[in-house]
Formats: sequence, structure tokens, C-alpha cells
Amino acid sequence: MPTTPHLEKHFTATATIRDIVIGMSDGLTVPFALAAGLSGAVSETSLVVTAGLAEVAAGAIAMGLGGYLAARTDAEHYVSERRREFREIEELPHQEREEVADVFRGYGLAEQHIGPVVAAISDKPERWVDFMMRFELGLEAPDASRARTSALTIGLSYIAGGLIPLAPYMMVSHMATALVWSVVVTLIALFIFGYVKGKFTGLVPLRGGLQTILIGGLAAAAAFAIARAVG
Repeated sequence: MPTTPHLEKHFTATATIRDIVIGMSDGLTVPFALAAGLSGAVSETSLVVTAGLAEVAAGAIAMGLGGYLAARTDAEHYVSERRREFREIEELPHQEREEVADVFRGYGLAEQHIGPVVAAISDKPERWVDFMMRFELGLEAPDASRARTSALTIGLSYIAGGLIPLAPYMMVSHMATALVWSVVVTLIALFIFGYVKGKFTGLVPLRGGLQTILIGGLAAAAAFAIARAVG
């Protein structure tokens, strides 16, 4: 009797997806709030475009640098912990073997089976340390090019998001009209972004879209109100 093959579909949020989310979410929200705020204080769209592009450039660099430093910190932390584990299996081998055994006890493995498994793992220091890094510390070996890739991905995502609310000001000279179009296209972009992010992360897509709109809309409204009050 033919059987249908069991296929499991899981989405694991990769580092690249996470970087796109970080860059795009800030790229959509911050320049949108800035443009809306300036719309309440200035009368020329060219000023909004100039200030907006300056903010997008500065924000992309700052966000990209932040991503680079975060990835470098993760890599340095992994190397430091790996060195410590090598030192511990040399200086405290009995204690480290017991920690390996505790891992398998946590999975319900019987005591008579734990000894041979621990002996096999601890037979080779490299494999032993790999096991401890993953199952004791929960650390995975980072990609060597992760820092550069993260910086570039976050920076470009920020630019892509930041140009959306500024585009109407580049094409329409009337401030009020440009503001309306900026609000419309940005809220649509925020909803699409939140919806897609929700699908990728396993959340309810509609809820993710509405939450993203709410956050971006509140930020822009606050900036506009403050600019109006000060101006």
C-alpha cells in the first residue's frame, strides 16, 4: 500500500532575514517620522528630501556599523568560550565528562548507556569541545564573513526602506500633497513588511502588518505634532 512521504516544513529565521528585518523596519519608520515632522515645520519639499537623504545615509552607516560590531562581538565571544572549554577539558576532565553525562541525562538516556557515549565523545578533544559548545553553551560556530555581510545587509535594507517615505517628496512639489502620498505609500509598505515578516516568523501575518502600521504611524504622528507645536 503506497504511503505519502512525511514532509516537515520548518522555517528557521536565518541571520540574513533577521538583518533585513532590522534594517527595513528602522528604515521605514525613522525617515517616515522625520519627513512627517519636517512637513509640519518647513514649506519646501526639497528641504525634506535633503534632510531625509542625509538621515538615510547616516542611519544606514550607523545601523550597518552596529550590525558589524554585533557580529564581530559574537565571533569573538565564540572564540573566547572555545578556548576556555579546551582549557577546562585539560584541567578538569572529570568534571567536564560529568557535564556531558548531565546533557544525556536531561534527554532521558539510561545510565548504562551514558558511560560509553561519554567515553566516545571525550576520546577526541576537538569533538568534545564541539559538543560542549553546542549543548552546554548553546553556541554555534559563526560564519567568518558574517560581520561584513550583516553590515551590508542592514545598511542596504535601511536605505531601501528609507527611500519609500521620501519618494513622494522627490516627485511632488506641493508639501501637503507630498505628505499625504508619503503617508499612504509608507503605511502600505509598513503593512506589507509586517505581513511578510509575520509569515516568516510564524506570527499571524495580518496582526504583524497592523502592528507595524501602528508603530510607524504613531512615530510619524508624534513627530508631526511636535514640529507643528515648536514651529
